[in-house]
Amino acid sequence: MKILTVSDIAEPVLYDNFQNENFPNIEMILACGDLPEEYLSFLVTMFNVPLYYVKGNHDIRPEGYRPGGCIDLNEKLVIHRGIRMLGFQGSHWYNGKSCQYTERQMRRKIQKMRLKLWWHKGVDIIITHAPPRHIHDKNDLCHRGFKCFRKLIDRYAPSYFIHGHIHFNYTFGAQRMTKVNDTKVINSYGHFIFEINDGQGLA
Repeated sequence: MKILTVSDIAEPVLYDNFQNENFPNIEMILACGDLPEEYLSFLVTMFNVPLYYVKGNHDIRPEGYRPGGCIDLNEKLVIHRGIRMLGFQGSHWYNGKSCQYTERQMRRKIQKMRLKLWWHKGVDIIITHAPPRHIHDKNDLCHRGFKCFRKLIDRYAPSYFIHGHIHFNYTFGAQRMTKVNDTKVINSYGHFIFEINDGQGLA
């Protein structure tokens, strides 16, 4: 399955200057936050494929609001074509506004998912807005990653951990992908495309 991931910036190549032939055979879209709802609705309409998303710290959509045709993955484990996917919205707490969480709060959210993770024998793709601690993150509170995300990787070894939030111009020489054990951690800022085998986690 060919997957398009997007985050943080509505890129002209995927919006104002969009041409479908430049993105052939996309079968699913994963959105990692801080994107306008009209951008997400545009993508799901133009590609006509499932779009799963989590919100970022700058998303101001009211609770329960969902961009047209899109599926909220926050604190849910869903299976699409045999691929197990899990999502967590928001960033590290820094000024108390919505979609910000302390390390303890995020750890509790993960703990609530443990039964489902056990029942489904793990997870293949995790999408978040914030990165794991010490992987693509920064030291300021706003851009600090979550330690519990790193523990999630160590415990469940997903094939992919995809995040947003860290803009390339924030860090000199920022990396797009970092491999942690058997997990590929991807900074989805802008967009990124990868492929994964259908049902690989259920073999």
